[in-house]
Amino acid sequence: MVRIAGVDVPDRKKAHVALRSIYGVGPVIASEILVKADIDPESPPRMNELSEAQVDRIREILGDYTSEGDLRREVNQNIRRLIEIGSYRGLRHRRGLPAHGQRTRTNARTRKGPRRTVAGRGRRTGGKK
Repeated sequence: MVRIAGVDVPDRKKAHVALRSIYGVGPVIASEILVKADIDPESPPRMNELSEAQVDRIREILGDYTSEGDLRREVNQNIRRLIEIGSYRGLRHRRGLPAHGQRTRTNARTRKGPRRTVAGRGRRTGGKK
């Protein structure tokens, strides 16, 4: 395993796919890094086929981008700031609900967690006489 930016990057995957395992590196940035490192992005080699010099060059180029720990810290600080100033988005984060206007009557299970049964809800059985 090659270690870049504190992350074990998979060896057997192609370089542009393997670089995406680093937080903050997506398809576009991965391709940019390969171009700057003089690695062909059209037919990139696998990570274990790269020389140590090429891997060092990738590490050096990745230092110019905000990624991994710094990016996670920045995102968390932005969310904390929203919560502190009491904005609507901050309140949604505090309550663990979707912050971008999605519906919550149905769906939103990822944010709300597993269903909790509430007594007295649902269809009534039997009719009044």
